[in-house]
Amino acid sequence: MAGRPTDYNEEVQAKADEYVAGGYVECGDVVPSIAGLACELNASRPSMYLWAEKHKAFSYTLDSLKQTQERVLLSGSLSGQHNAAIAKLLLHNHGYSDKQSQEISGPNGEPIKTESKVEWTI
Repeated sequence: MAGRPTDYNEEVQAKADEYVAGGYVECGDVVPSIAGLACELNASRPSMYLWAEKHKAFSYTLDSLKQTQERVLLSGSLSGQHNAAIAKLLLHNHGYSDKQSQEISGPNGEPIKTESKVEWTI
C-alpha cells in the first residue's frame, strides 16, 4: 500500500532556505518558527518533521531555523525588542532556564548552628 506522494521538492527546499535566511521577516514573522515555515510552504507541521527525517537538506534547514530562532530571540531580548515573557518561553525550547539555587549557611560557609531549648513547666 503506497502512501500519499510527498509535496517535498527542490522548489520547497529553496523556499524553506529563503525563509530561514531572512524571508521570515518579509512574511511578517518576528522570529522564524516551524509553524511559520509550515504556513509559508502550505504544509503541516508533521510534514516538516517527516521531510527532515527523509531529506538531509531539509533536516539541515530545520536545524538552521532553530539556530536562527535562538539567535534572534537572544538578540531581541537583550535589546528589549521582544516581550521578555514570550522570549523566555521560547528560549526554554533551546535549553535555557531561569532556575535559581539558594543556599543558606552560617559564618565561613559552615552549617547554621541551632539550639533547641525545651522548657517544661508543670
